[in-house]
Amino acid sequence: MLTRSSFPLWLLACLATAVLPWHMQQEGVGLAGLFALGQPDPEAASALWQALAHGRFWFWPVVAALLLALPGALPLGSHARRARFLTWGGGLGLTAIVLQGLAVGIQGWSWEWMTALFGELEDRQFGMGLGGSLAALGFLLLLTDGLALRGWFKGDRFVSGSVGVLAASITVFTAWPVGTVLAQILTPREDLGILAAMGARLLDSKIWGLSCVAAPVGCGVFWNTLMLAFSTATLTTLLGLCFALIVTRSGFRAKRALRLLTVLPIITPPFVIGLGLILIFGRSGVINQMFDAVFGIELGRWIYGYGGVLLAQVFSFTPIAFLVLIGVVEGISPAMEEASQTLRASRMRTFTAVTLPLMLPGLANAWLVSFVESLADFGNPIVLGGSFGVLSTEIFFAVVGAQQDFGRAAALAAIMLVVALLAFTLQRVVVGSRSYVSMTGKGDTGLPTPLPRPVRNLAYAVALPWAVLTIVVYAMALAGGFVRVWGRDWTPTLSHFARAFALERGPGGDLIFSGGAWHSLFTTIQLAAIAAPITAALGLLAAWVLSRQRFRGRTALEFALMLTFAVPGTVIGVAYILTFNLPPLEITGTAVILVACFVFRNLPVGVRSGIAAMSQLDKSLDEAAITLRASTFRALRTVVLPLLKPAIVTALVYSFVRAMTTVSAVIFLVSAEYEMATVFIINRVINGDYGLAIAYCAALIVLMMAAIGLINLLVGRRRLGRRSAALAAAPAAPATTPAGGRA
Repeated sequence: MLTRSSFPLWLLACLATAVLPWHMQQEGVGLAGLFALGQPDPEAASALWQALAHGRFWFWPVVAALLLALPGALPLGSHARRARFLTWGGGLGLTAIVLQGLAVGIQGWSWEWMTALFGELEDRQFGMGLGGSLAALGFLLLLTDGLALRGWFKGDRFVSGSVGVLAASITVFTAWPVGTVLAQILTPREDLGILAAMGARLLDSKIWGLSCVAAPVGCGVFWNTLMLAFSTATLTTLLGLCFALIVTRSGFRAKRALRLLTVLPIITPPFVIGLGLILIFGRSGVINQMFDAVFGIELGRWIYGYGGVLLAQVFSFTPIAFLVLIGVVEGISPAMEEASQTLRASRMRTFTAVTLPLMLPGLANAWLVSFVESLADFGNPIVLGGSFGVLSTEIFFAVVGAQQDFGRAAALAAIMLVVALLAFTLQRVVVGSRSYVSMTGKGDTGLPTPLPRPVRNLAYAVALPWAVLTIVVYAMALAGGFVRVWGRDWTPTLSHFARAFALERGPGGDLIFSGGAWHSLFTTIQLAAIAAPITAALGLLAAWVLSRQRFRGRTALEFALMLTFAVPGTVIGVAYILTFNLPPLEITGTAVILVACFVFRNLPVGVRSGIAAMSQLDKSLDEAAITLRASTFRALRTVVLPLLKPAIVTALVYSFVRAMTTVSAVIFLVSAEYEMATVFIINRVINGDYGLAIAYCAALIVLMMAAIGLINLLVGRRRLGRRSAALAAAPAAPATTPAGGRA
């Protein structure tokens, strides 16, 4: 039960209300406005000062909520009495802040009844500032503490607070923007009313058409998307499993190189994979020219269509499946496999009846993530799709094309969300309610069972040719950064790197970063470094809550975490613009909106990876720590997190490199002050400056390899107390009887 005081949370809400600036500071108010009680601009002042000095009555409910919550924040009185004060105080404060935000319009306070009662208010535009944001957090945590005292979440304040923070953050940065976009489906079109326009958008034959069954024409974009997503998810999961088995269960000598090669596509900036595939398989590519010269066969433009998009997506998303699966494969207990072999099961029987079923949560989560990634992928279909249309490209053209039909984009996005929901439901049915625990508190000195020969040969046959193809694709694509003009002048040069990353000495001897790419590079690194740990922390916290706690709304929260993942990045960018370009959270053009987009766009991978890893951990580990009077937070920090290091690495690596390489989600959100590396690269490509773009890509790849190595070094390896395979190779000593004789 909750025993500690909630006074620090009350103090946070009090500080935010009485001292910190409540609204975003207006132009001309600098850092001094942080503690400004007498600034000329009242918007730089705290809520308490605005209520006292400027007569703004709408802040009095926030002050009253602080006074109401104070008796519950102090460790005095019964639990029931404290719970009442905390619940009512926290709820009143949070409600007052939300209503204030809803009352703010483009021109300031816009509710007609307020104007009628109190006259014309300031014609100003307000946004939530530091004080308002921290006060909302403080009141939210006071409310969750009160609910814990009432017995919710088994009286655990940490669990209650975690669920509250997750639900609030998902509501603000996921459900609200996605709902804003989906609401566009209700806008009328030309001479059609709301219902007629919605029906026309949802039942469009371009979406559901099946003419391809009877004639050589294209199918509707829904069927194209579904077929592509299913194929991509299946192939990426198979490839990711093969790579994970080779790295963890084989004697392959180049494991580290193979592991690095596997994650290489995930750290690749946009268009590099597509460019490499075109140079190999395109109309004038190496393969086509070779077949034409040797066999007199023209392979045509097959790369532009379903085959090319599928190939590019498998390249792009196999690393995600590998990162999700490798921790699951490593976590399987050798003792279970040894028990199977003790009962005279063959290695193949052990693999199919014991090892593979224990991988099911990882396989299902890897498949789900790859399926949803394929649904929302925009870059590969737009480059290689040709006449093969999918939902994401149709959404893009509906938003930025001549149509400018946000209602059509919303209808397509709604269809995509329904497909993602069905995939999510299918994944839960496949995994079921069976136990997949393979790590308990007991010692485990077993050795991983070597792969059966057929499985090992299959893994080699699938993974190694793919690794070779990966090397060839990158060699072809990156070579353009080291020649003068790709396709015309093959003279080796480093001039592209010099233009991008030039350094000069100033008059005073100071180092000047004069290259055109430095500004976008530094901005991208800073924002990615901020977003990555936040994404990993929220993702793993959500995985722990969803795996270990049972509460109403858990399934809804789990699906809500997938929302931004299931919508194309261009739609998310438009959603953030529509939502956060106005009060109460007017953050468009700032670094905050970019970090928020990175965090909640990449959050689902950390969640799915964490859930897959958590399914292998016995709950008795947490319970034993709590039985020994450790708090829930301490049990999570000292017992669970050390066993989740592969999932931590996955979350950190994915969130960092995705923040460095994403383009579709941020192309509408960047500004002159916060230019991202990917937007800089795309602009160079549009201008035909491929050499500089590829040189920048090569530098980013090297930088992200170093970042991945640093993340692995800082997080470290998970220690499971198992023997290494080297011990198994040592000759066994002869067994002896207790008397010293031979057995």
